[in-house]
Amino acid sequence: MSYQVLARKWRPRTFETLVGQEHVSRALINALDNDRVHHAFLFTGTRGVGKTTIARIFAKSLNCEQGVSSQPCGVCSTCTEIDENRFVDLIEVDAASRTKVEDTRDLLDNVQYAPTRGRYKVYLIDEVHMLSGHSFNALLKTLEEPPPHVKFLLATTDPQKLPVTILSRCLQFNLRRLPAELIVQHLENVLQQEGIECETPALQQLARSADGSMRDALSLLDQAIAYGGGAVREAEVRAMLGKLDQQPVLALLDALADGEGQQVLAIVQQAIDIIPDYSEVLAELISLLHSLALLQQVPEAYHEGMGDQAALQALAQKLSPEDVQLYYQIALNGRRDLPLAPDPRSGLEMALLRMLAFRPVAAGDSGGPVAVKKPQADVPRPPPAKPAPTDKATAAATPVTASPAEQEWSTIVGSLSLGGAVKQLAAHSVLLAREGNSLKLALDQTGAPLYTKDRQANLQQQLSEYFGQPIKLSIEVGQVEGETPARREARERDERQTAAVAAIENDANVKNLMETFDARINTGSVEPID
Repeated sequence: MSYQVLARKWRPRTFETLVGQEHVSRALINALDNDRVHHAFLFTGTRGVGKTTIARIFAKSLNCEQGVSSQPCGVCSTCTEIDENRFVDLIEVDAASRTKVEDTRDLLDNVQYAPTRGRYKVYLIDEVHMLSGHSFNALLKTLEEPPPHVKFLLATTDPQKLPVTILSRCLQFNLRRLPAELIVQHLENVLQQEGIECETPALQQLARSADGSMRDALSLLDQAIAYGGGAVREAEVRAMLGKLDQQPVLALLDALADGEGQQVLAIVQQAIDIIPDYSEVLAELISLLHSLALLQQVPEAYHEGMGDQAALQALAQKLSPEDVQLYYQIALNGRRDLPLAPDPRSGLEMALLRMLAFRPVAAGDSGGPVAVKKPQADVPRPPPAKPAPTDKATAAATPVTASPAEQEWSTIVGSLSLGGAVKQLAAHSVLLAREGNSLKLALDQTGAPLYTKDRQANLQQQLSEYFGQPIKLSIEVGQVEGETPARREARERDERQTAAVAAIENDANVKNLMETFDARINTGSVEPID
């Protein structure tokens, strides 16, 4: 007996065995059981999610010899013939190969005649969006006034191409992409029934590659069984799919976390022989960064398919959430821009070097990208240097009016590795009191929406690391009279801007041009040079 591929062998035959799409099967079951069956149905969705499968189950439910029901018997001659695709009253049409209006008219000429064997004559038109405009017009007349013994089941991957007149005469059901977890569960069940050995990570790889399509997943599973000689193992599936093993990518992330540029390039060099596709390196990097973000923000979302839990946990401690988000964005852009690079390897290396070169800016920095330096363990933190004025003349002309406490807090904030909302929380606060290991801050009203207990805990942890002892932090929200770091930064920025405009206006050459050509200075275009 010839071999039957898994996608056909394990095609669902009843609504109960249908995987996913409960929102569709429930509506059809209720319509069949309550005798409220519409004359035309449209099933939409990507390839391999069950459009024609549901249509065939529906046709069996309508024509089963036991009567119209959501549970066809599956053993009568009608059910058997529909399963074997040889039932005379189930007319399946591939619209992609029959687009001419003459084909559609020939097909619809027989609509008026009663069914030969079954209770209903069922027209299953696949990829219906491929019909021509004239074909749609011919079909429309029949959909408007269908005979009572005819049902139309239309399937398409592109419903936007269907005329509104057709859509308005059909009950439309949108089939969803199947989640990877559901596909893995079904593949495990299939392999258990087939008596084939498998590894769960291998099935997860197949499920991700199937991109929501169960048919694609079963076809890939067939290929994996043949490739593995009767077993489905992770290493062999990765090789078959051209997927990169996670270990080199984990090593890359570890080197990036340490700021080791030389090590990053060395890993790329060592992995040349096992890299099937440089774009795949960035794809695996993106996947791991997504796993890291989940571990950091929603730890309970971890599952085996994310990768080595111990390695990911270690990286989640090394990399800040801001770094993870930045790396993710750079990897996405790098993968998109890879075809534009002189060669794929240089495009990959440039994306990795970009991750090394840019990090989220800590409080007190100028706002531009900063170079990443490898952190040195067990080295005492040097006392923070006071920020030097950008323009000495401006600094001398405009004395700083901040109090010692305000200056101290600005210096502390500028030395902390903060980012995002926590950075803004600290920047909109002033130091009210410091007694022993207790710090009391006042948060400006403009920064009140930034306050959460989690952010206060994050800031307290950073302060504890800065002072080298546990710090107890309290924050009160109210009117702040002093100068917060945010206000100080804004003041200094305005001072630099004023000094830059004054320098332009007082320049002899500029004055000469203004007098000669009656010119004016566009002060909005003047920017200070730091």
